[in-house]
Amino acid sequence: MELIVGETAGFCFGVNRAIDTVYKNVEHPNKQVKTKIYTLGPIIHNQQVVEDLTSKGIDVINSIDDIKDNNVKVIIRTHGISKKIYNDLETKSFEYIDATCPYVKKIHKIVEKYYNDGYSIIIVGDSQHPEVVGINGWCNNSAIIINSLDNTKENFKCTDKTCVVAQTTINREKWDKITQYIKQKCPEALIFDTICSATNLRQAEAEEIAKKVDIMIVIGGKHSSNTQKLAQICRCFCKNTYHIETFEELPQNLNYFNKKVGITAGASTPAWIIKEVINKMTEKEKLQTEQNNGQTNESEMTFAEAFEKSLVTLNTGDVVKGNVIAVSDNEVVVDLGYKSDGIVHANELTSDPSITPKDIVQVGDEIEVFVVRVDDGEGNVLLSKRKVDFIKGWETIESVYKNKTTVKGKVIEVVNGGIIVLVNEIRIFVPASQVSDRFVSNLNVFLNQNVSLQIIDLNTKKRRAVGSIRAVIEKEREKKEKEFWSSIEIGKKYTGVVKKITDFGAFVDLGVVDGLIHISELSWTKIKHPSEILNEGDTAEVYVLDFDKEKNRISLGFKKAEDNPWEIAKSKFNVGDVVKCKVVRLVPFGAFVELIPGVDGLIHISQISNKRIGKPADVLSIGQEVEAKIIEVDIESQKISLSIRELLANEESVMEDNVTVSEEKKADVLPNEYKEDVKITIGDVIGEKNEDVK
Repeated sequence: MELIVGETAGFCFGVNRAIDTVYKNVEHPNKQVKTKIYTLGPIIHNQQVVEDLTSKGIDVINSIDDIKDNNVKVIIRTHGISKKIYNDLETKSFEYIDATCPYVKKIHKIVEKYYNDGYSIIIVGDSQHPEVVGINGWCNNSAIIINSLDNTKENFKCTDKTCVVAQTTINREKWDKITQYIKQKCPEALIFDTICSATNLRQAEAEEIAKKVDIMIVIGGKHSSNTQKLAQICRCFCKNTYHIETFEELPQNLNYFNKKVGITAGASTPAWIIKEVINKMTEKEKLQTEQNNGQTNESEMTFAEAFEKSLVTLNTGDVVKGNVIAVSDNEVVVDLGYKSDGIVHANELTSDPSITPKDIVQVGDEIEVFVVRVDDGEGNVLLSKRKVDFIKGWETIESVYKNKTTVKGKVIEVVNGGIIVLVNEIRIFVPASQVSDRFVSNLNVFLNQNVSLQIIDLNTKKRRAVGSIRAVIEKEREKKEKEFWSSIEIGKKYTGVVKKITDFGAFVDLGVVDGLIHISELSWTKIKHPSEILNEGDTAEVYVLDFDKEKNRISLGFKKAEDNPWEIAKSKFNVGDVVKCKVVRLVPFGAFVELIPGVDGLIHISQISNKRIGKPADVLSIGQEVEAKIIEVDIESQKISLSIRELLANEESVMEDNVTVSEEKKADVLPNEYKEDVKITIGDVIGEKNEDVK
């Protein structure tokens, strides 16, 4: 194996300065007062360095609002912070050390000066990168942030005063394309090339090495912007490019024998990690050379040597099986048939923080594990079940994506813009818009829920996947809707949930589609608003009155036939019955009375009194209770006629319109004791009137 290591690989000036600052504070703490040290954000984008600092008592915070201690020291990371955070540190009187990279500080000063002079600020970089977030804080977060030529064409607008700066780690080629376009559109724009010189040198060197080698290895944090760009450049010239944080992330079957291998590293990668990768690669290459040369040891063996030979041989990166011999809250001990037992720490069992080791394995179980390190310094073999599950899980994810099938997982985290679903140790990002088929204001309600999802985007190189729960819901809904419409029929009963109340009715969710209960179908009696009968969230027993498949409309009934007041009236009221009723409405031709709720009858004006009246109101009033006799019942037409007159005592007939009442008429209206042979003439009547005049 021929190894080519970049001279610029590893810590740049700014990172080296920041790391030295932090470690000096670890080695020389304030001895008089116990001071807690924090870094405002990870000091650099390197997980190994951050974990080492954490083990030494230096914790990472994302906001100074997270500080609860009194005696603290805050170290500002290399990426820098906004002007507001500096002011907040001063206001809270927190002691702080500024480890911001000098090149980033320079950008802060440029942006602040020209923003105060009335310039529009343009930042070329990643809007989510902490360096860019900090820079934007020096122009009151008003900058336009662009990260591609297409993005520039969409968002850039030339103004009289325009100032352009760059993220220090931006790709040089991208910067040149963007600034060339800006110059064409806005010749008067002030353009400051603030790309770090070390970044330029490292990227140029990485390109030259990648052109010469069979395998290119880029070492650095997965979240490090400058390391990601190095990997992107190298992939353009060497297809076998691997971006790793540690040696264990390299494919363990990678063959270095007779290969030319190049190595570079991001600005946040410490020298000891680069050295460790090189040493392990050299060891691996040596083993491969011996295997290729067929070297064996045929000499006689001692008992110890024979014992050693009888044991399993382990190498870092191997995938092996073993038996669980002990389980605790923090780790699992595995017998591998090796001279030392293997240890699987809790965080290497699963990525699900809610699960404990005892939830996963029991003593006696056989498990498959990945060998992380053969000797951890104490003679133990460090293992990982999570890595094995990840390898297998990724194969599953690729298959699901290819075949457009679904997979189940558990929601383990809510992040900015969505949630993380764990599927066979693969973290699937589900954007907020794909979490549900309806708007969800608080994604935390999904935490620890088991969900089904489809993979809608896959990046095999970066091992990143994007999923959609919404796609599964919609597909299932489509299937259920098809089944629903194929079985619906008039009169069919359903149990649904009241989804929405309106002035004209209630919408009911039948499971896959909604139906409407019109206000007239809610009650047999007249109501003013549907809320008198139902409320949102109520369970309702309904039946289909009508439907239209093409328009997806369903009319529902709610009132029950057995509650129909006219059915009750049919068995309760008969012709000749005398009933008590209440006057509810007066009209010129009579009075409507309520017999029972929902059943009204009519007393015609001619049946109100045995005397002639001009209008019903002369005798009756609304709300008055009266007795009446039922004289006609027509249930089919929903009509009942009543009479008060028939209940009134017969009185003597009176003269109407100066006409003599006949003997027959008189006989009909007078009581029996007054039925005599009485003759009345017109002269008698006129005479009586004349007497009255006198």
